Amino acid sequence: MKVVVVGAGVAGLAAGHFLAEGGHEVVVLEASERVGGKLRRASVADVMVDVGAEAMLARRAEGTDLARDLGLPIVHPTKATSKLWVDGALRPLPPSLMGAPMDLDALEACGVLSPDGMARAREEAERLALAPIGDGDDSVGSIVDERFGPEVTDRLVEPLLGGVYAGRAREISVKAAVPQLAALHDNGPLTPQLAAIPRGSDMPVFAGIEGGMGLLPETLAAGLDLHTGQPVRWVDPVQVGVVVETLDGALTADAVVLATPAHATAQILAGPLGAAPADDLALIDHASVAVITHAFRVEDWPLGHDTSGFLVPPDQHRRIKASTFSFAKWDWVRRAGEGVGVLHLRTSIGRARESHTLDYTDNELIAQSLGDLAAATGVRATPVDSHVQRWPLGLPQYAVGHSARVQRIREAVAGRTGRTGRVLAIAGAAYDGVGIPAVIASARRAVDELLTRM
Repeated sequence: MKVVVVGAGVAGLAAGHFLAEGGHEVVVLEASERVGGKLRRASVADVMVDVGAEAMLARRAEGTDLARDLGLPIVHPTKATSKLWVDGALRPLPPSLMGAPMDLDALEACGVLSPDGMARAREEAERLALAPIGDGDDSVGSIVDERFGPEVTDRLVEPLLGGVYAGRAREISVKAAVPQLAALHDNGPLTPQLAAIPRGSDMPVFAGIEGGMGLLPETLAAGLDLHTGQPVRWVDPVQVGVVVETLDGALTADAVVLATPAHATAQILAGPLGAAPADDLALIDHASVAVITHAFRVEDWPLGHDTSGFLVPPDQHRRIKASTFSFAKWDWVRRAGEGVGVLHLRTSIGRARESHTLDYTDNELIAQSLGDLAAATGVRATPVDSHVQRWPLGLPQYAVGHSARVQRIREAVAGRTGRTGRVLAIAGAAYDGVGIPAVIASARRAVDELLTRM
């Protein structure tokens, strides 16, 4: 079977890899001149570090299994802990389920909430249960507002969801983003249920790859017939063969995997499939963000190595929404940096509906990053090197009703097959999860769908 994969991000490369492993002929087309999607490495002070996603969930096996299959070395973060930058201080991050507090005493001790906000949070266990979500949906923020009060949403949920989705808590679907919270909500008061969730497991939450997560797409791409600079204009799956129209001409295949961002997939499908799936795809919004990486001289760092970074709630009105002290979080980054006398750290800027984030020049973004870093950590030295990585429309937003929308998209796409059974499937971060394991799982699902239908 000949399959064309459109898009050479993690989803497209993984789909191509799975198909090639199965003995199928695979061609991967990528519109840009580079591969990897939101995984990328760059040289900062002569050290290759991640300037995109730097970690994956270790408790989902899809990412670590694929990396091991490719011979890439899996590593885990150090014991350094993350903080919250609130009211001018770096405060401990209390245990939570995406911001819903699991330990009210720890929440009070960290000083993130006002006395009134803390009192409101402690009332949760006594509040009447709300109507269950059931088959419907709601936003993460609205549930936490109702149960624990808006201050918990503003100070805890917002920065955590902002770190994953660059989104806004009162708009993100609880069913799609935090399904465990949705299930707990339907069972009554959250305080006792959250407190009963086991903590302190020896199994690491996150994993990385020594040398950078960017090695994953680089390694996948090396084993595929891949063509960059090949944007696809449209795909017609209703002919004798699936026709893939590029700027350089048309290709015919037995099947196609569209592993492009939702807005690009909408454009590709708008003509051949009619309005329904394209309209639903176009409704999946995306946030633009920038990652600014700095290398400081070792002697210029004012803090120790026991903090891995910090999150910033939007109500603090800072330019950065998070900072990761990569040298403290990853031993391999520390060793590589110390070899040339530097420590690497990064900040991220940009949330949903903040398209102006990328309107600034690189120097302006660097200055904004350094200004907030100085205020949070006291580091006022000039970095040895800085790198700005822009991710326009980089993170899909899982709005309320997202799961139902994705189901409609899949049904519409699956319903359009050619006269000889040629098929089309979709994969990527826009559907079932933005994390690397979820994206790889979407690639596996797309491949399985193709093979089953064929």
